[in-house]
Amino acid sequence: MIDAVLYLVSNGIKWTEMPVDFPPWKAVYRFFRRWQTSGFLDTLHDALCELARTAAGRKTQPTAAIVDSQRVKASWHVAAETRGFDGGKKVTGRKRHLAVDTLGLLLVVCVTTASLQDRDVAVPLLARLRRGFVTVKKVWADGGYTGSLAEWAAATLGLDVEIVRRPEDAKGFVPLRRRWIVERTLAWLVNSRRLARDYEYLPVVHEAMVKWAMIRIMARRLAAAAPQPAQAPAPA
Repeated sequence: MIDAVLYLVSNGIKWTEMPVDFPPWKAVYRFFRRWQTSGFLDTLHDALCELARTAAGRKTQPTAAIVDSQRVKASWHVAAETRGFDGGKKVTGRKRHLAVDTLGLLLVVCVTTASLQDRDVAVPLLARLRRGFVTVKKVWADGGYTGSLAEWAAATLGLDVEIVRRPEDAKGFVPLRRRWIVERTLAWLVNSRRLARDYEYLPVVHEAMVKWAMIRIMARRLAAAAPQPAQAPAPA
């Protein structure tokens, strides 16, 4: 069942086009929704995240995070009340707001209409980050989070929010301190074809797809780092 879900997220197929090598699509979908609503998906994702951090030589719990958002065009069948128009990027669809650790691993995801401002969504995003990861003390963000957010986060959540701005004299592409980490994570997500466009009727299902994409990334990373079994000597 897990392989079937990962195949769907990676290749961007429809549920009804599940290959015959996997169980019937309705059974896979039932397990997908059950894992999402029961909390199993979060447990699996967080356990892999701790293993990935340990394999990278870090503590299991992060102490810093980076936040950013990504606009995604919505398919025609996405619920109209959960879509919006982003006038800056000229995109009709949704935004996925992420908080990642300094390795780029997902900590929190929140999916909203594309019309909402980043600084407004940052309030519930950071609140969710605080509830799930009490060890996080530092958060980096871009200019879209300017305003009273830093003061609110410090007073209410005990988080030090630092705005990383683009240098005024910069020309062309300039990697910005810490911000490039979350940008890389957003690029990882788009590599999963199911996330290149928003096909999910409900925002919570989109959030689940993001977590499955990260599960695939972390599982592949852990498998590559695992010690390989010793090869039997060739016969003389």
